[in-house]
Amino acid sequence: MFISQAHAAAEGAPGGGFEMIIMLAMFAVIFYFMIYRPQSKRVKEHKNLMASMGKGDEVLTSGGLVGRITKIAEETDYITIELNANNEVVIKKDFVSAVLPKGTLKSL
Repeated sequence: MFISQAHAAAEGAPGGGFEMIIMLAMFAVIFYFMIYRPQSKRVKEHKNLMASMGKGDEVLTSGGLVGRITKIAEETDYITIELNANNEVVIKKDFVSAVLPKGTLKSL
């Protein structure tokens, strides 16, 4: 008498193990396509940008400075940026957010 009731209650229990595995797999797929993949793409593009910078390029830093690269130290990953004829700033390559088209400094 009690065994049949216990067996019936166990069958009607919500949320089995297989459904939980499917739900976790769906969250993993959503996490990959919405968070991980776009971030890794941005990191790859930024590394290509840092590798392609050269002397004379006009750049925008993450701090908002706009200037022309005058010197690149490959071994230390620092660059010297000329803001105008009198001011030069030394920053790390990682802080360059964009390489601007030629002539941007003259138009400012």
